[in-house]
Amino acid sequence: MKGNEALAEAAIRAGADGYFGYPITPQSEVMEYLMNEKTEERTGMVVLQAESEIAAINMIYGAAGCGKKVLTSSSGPGISLMQEGISYIAGAQLPCVIVNVSREGPGLGSIHPSQADYFQSVKGGGHGDYKLITLAPASVQEMADFINLGFDLAYKYRNPVMILSDGAIGQMMEKVELDDQKPRNTIEEIVRKYPWASTGKSPNRQANVITSLNMESRDELNINIQLQAKYKKIEDNEVLFEKYLCDDAEYLLVAFGLSARICQKALQMAREEGIKVGLIRPITLYPFPTKAIQAMLKNLEGILTVEMNAGQMLEDVKLAVEGKTKVEFLGRFGDVILTPDEIVNELIQKFIGG
Repeated sequence: MKGNEALAEAAIRAGADGYFGYPITPQSEVMEYLMNEKTEERTGMVVLQAESEIAAINMIYGAAGCGKKVLTSSSGPGISLMQEGISYIAGAQLPCVIVNVSREGPGLGSIHPSQADYFQSVKGGGHGDYKLITLAPASVQEMADFINLGFDLAYKYRNPVMILSDGAIGQMMEKVELDDQKPRNTIEEIVRKYPWASTGKSPNRQANVITSLNMESRDELNINIQLQAKYKKIEDNEVLFEKYLCDDAEYLLVAFGLSARICQKALQMAREEGIKVGLIRPITLYPFPTKAIQAMLKNLEGILTVEMNAGQMLEDVKLAVEGKTKVEFLGRFGDVILTPDEIVNELIQKFIGG
């Protein structure tokens, strides 16, 4: 399946209640697949093309406030339009999944794959002090797998989750294993599982009110303190990453998503030339695997960060390193994808010489 199709099918099988979105290349297949699959007949899932990305994210806000399992997808320009709504959802502490199959920017840019939406996803692209749990798939299989993982994390922490993919992974075709169909939650299950949800009056409680507005300064202070405590808990418990050949590594590559796939081949080539290099692939971009990088520093002579942008994750790598080893950057804008040869050559030139 295509990555976009696998993600869409995974959403159906996850028991999602609704998808609200707007078409934009290179992710339009998500909504097309959901509509072609007649999801309402299959599972009762609602699929709606909103009049804009702004409308779509506010539909997500309303449905998430009712405890419904909902998602949206877009690409960079559309995600930019959603930023106010995403901030509202984070402020109201609601669960949802937001998918960015990113393309080259800034502006309308092009439809080629890019990793230039890292800052937007990880640093909070909207207003206020909030964080999105951010997952970075590197395969079609992970496009599917991260739907269930994303919903699990979203509901565990009552926080929006971003799946930050790119146009190449969204469009490529690979074999994929899919989970069995899960049932959608009934209203009774929502009331029982999610006591915060706005489901009307219940015999056991008054009606809930979902809002991100707090007119009293003390109330808003307490909400922000609560949010920061939640983010600290996420940082302590939900870091995901993969390590490749790191036990004896003298040099380290750090890359995510598509760049990490290319780095795996570069790793093999460098090892064949006798260069002891390892790779750390962050799976959660937030929370970032800071401690995993720090644990390797005493044995490293240098780190090369590889990204399809002008150097965004680079800043988080440098913060993790705290100046204790040399950090270099190899970036390429999305129209031309890096090759393994270029990564090996950059590693040799920056750290080994020759």
